Amino acid sequence: MHDLAALRAADAPSAVPDLALSRALLDSRQRWRDLVGMAADLVFETDATGRLAFVMPDPALGWPAAVLLAQDPGKLLADPGGFDPFRPDAPRRGRQAWLRRVDGSLACLVFSVAPLLDAEGRIIGARGLGIDVTEEQAATAAAAGALRRGAMIDHILARMRQEVLAPRMMRAVLDSVRNALGADGVAVLGQSAEGPVVQHQTGDGVVAVLDAILTLIDRDGAEQAATAAAASPRPLLVSVCRTRFGERAGLAAWRGADGRPWDAEDRLLLDAAGGIVRVVLEHQAIQREMARQARTDALTGLLNRRAFMEELPRHIDRLDRERLPGTLMFVDLDNFKQANDRFGHEVGDQVLMRTARLLRATVRPTDLVARLGGDEFALWLNGADHFTAAERAEQMRAHAPETFAAVTGTTRPEITLSIGIATRRAGGAEDIDSIMRRADLAMFEVKRDGRGHWRVAPEAEE
Repeated sequence: MHDLAALRAADAPSAVPDLALSRALLDSRQRWRDLVGMAADLVFETDATGRLAFVMPDPALGWPAAVLLAQDPGKLLADPGGFDPFRPDAPRRGRQAWLRRVDGSLACLVFSVAPLLDAEGRIIGARGLGIDVTEEQAATAAAAGALRRGAMIDHILARMRQEVLAPRMMRAVLDSVRNALGADGVAVLGQSAEGPVVQHQTGDGVVAVLDAILTLIDRDGAEQAATAAAASPRPLLVSVCRTRFGERAGLAAWRGADGRPWDAEDRLLLDAAGGIVRVVLEHQAIQREMARQARTDALTGLLNRRAFMEELPRHIDRLDRERLPGTLMFVDLDNFKQANDRFGHEVGDQVLMRTARLLRATVRPTDLVARLGGDEFALWLNGADHFTAAERAEQMRAHAPETFAAVTGTTRPEITLSIGIATRRAGGAEDIDSIMRRADLAMFEVKRDGRGHWRVAPEAEE
């Protein structure tokens, strides 16, 4: 029988030399370094003083390892008040921290870290690794921002659907934008004939930032815009809106003087709202044009009958308060039908447009001028008595033949004006129907007596 110990001794491997063992350990350590280097973007170890004692890969975040070793890693932190992976008080996993790359840009890393302890359990350093998730973080932030903007747009559209008139739509937009941005106020500014004007606003403080907003709207350059925004007394953000009709406006939001600065996500959100503002501005312009067309004669641009009859009571009420007279003038074209038949409708339209210009030139901008229909026109002269109206009527009568001959090229048939005048005396009680009847009767008498003249109707009996 073989001795069991001898058999075991015979089967045992030969002793591994110390050199071979050292090589195996070095090879294992190198493999560990390679694996960790492939899996992590920053591997570190700190000593008891909190300084970096080990860093890999080389370079890490663009920093050469030789530059980082023996240095305070706190200098890498972009947010010193946030999570510090280099000084953990307990093992941590999945914690995020923002670090500075060598080029000054920021990187978001997810860390797994643990403190190093001595035999008595005292912390004598730290060890950890971090994985760069900056791109994933940016993609997540972009997706969250897109969801936020989408939610805001959905909310705005839901509120807009409840409104019909453009001003109320705009108020819904601005209220929603103000809440979404946490702004003190939001406004839409544009240009008018008198200059820049605040078209819509919600919140307070627009006066303090008005000049800066106008500068931002007028300047397209990013550098100039940034300079103007920096000069604002409050954090200011502006998105320029240009409508299909050429209108240039600006959607502006501002915060208090101690409010947080605007960030890129705020800019994207305001730009998204600016697209809706542009649509509302276009809708508002269409509504204005529809209202204008509903009140305006398409050919001459004068008030139509409906608008004239709506405006006349307001003018009379004001004159009554001021104890002033007013005068109505009915103007009818003589021989217009014959000219229209002879020269064609195109020439007839030119005659009507010339008539409109003649009437406008005869009265003041505060007076009313209307085309009642066909070749019939009306004027209302605020504060004018029958003497003033007669002077204006004579001017029109005298200039009419020459004015119309320039269009037809001949005085045959001669187009003239028949004008009836009716004055409502200051503080009188005569109603509109009575004034119109008197003016119409005076014009009829002119036509009956040969046309081409004017006549003042007798005063109303009260």
